[in-house]
Amino acid sequence: MQRDLSSEPNTASSTSGVRPRDGQVAGSTHVRLRTIAEAHYDFIWRLLRRLGVSADATDDATQEVFMVAMRRVEDIQTGAERSFLFGVALRVASDRRRAQARCREVVTDVEPEGRASAPGPDELTDQRRAREALDELLAAMPEDLRVVFVLYELEGMTTGQIADLAGIPVGTAASRLRRARDEFRQLVQRFRAKRDGLGGVR
Repeated sequence: MQRDLSSEPNTASSTSGVRPRDGQVAGSTHVRLRTIAEAHYDFIWRLLRRLGVSADATDDATQEVFMVAMRRVEDIQTGAERSFLFGVALRVASDRRRAQARCREVVTDVEPEGRASAPGPDELTDQRRAREALDELLAAMPEDLRVVFVLYELEGMTTGQIADLAGIPVGTAASRLRRARDEFRQLVQRFRAKRDGLGGVR
């Protein structure tokens, strides 16, 4: 399965929103925060988006993750920055999904900026439908399976990397991936059957 690049973070604000105020942190701590944000912002943005955070809330949710990192920077071990952010992102995504459910929010998507050439109306429609379908399928998966599926299929990580990131044995990561793929196939089959059934109604 090819990695989905149809929704991307607004790179213009990727680090500016999490930059500490002057005097809030100093010297090497300030530099480390900027380094963490620059290295991991895009990954966390995509992860939150694929874990069910709505398109119009993903920027704010990403900022929330890095604000936690700013407050707890002294607790983040060198080399474990991505794992720390990953854990925070899971909690933030869970909170955001609950808030969205309470508000009965209608999830819409935004087109990424900076494309080399503007797509035509038909292409935009196809892209929007594909994103909506993928979001619907991912939302129907159990969270533990969805996380592994997103990291492997959409982020291109290995099972070993996923195990390190999530703090689980490699065998567990591999098992979850197998189950996630089976779950995804079943969801796709049901989605297609539903679509074809609706298409046959006159």
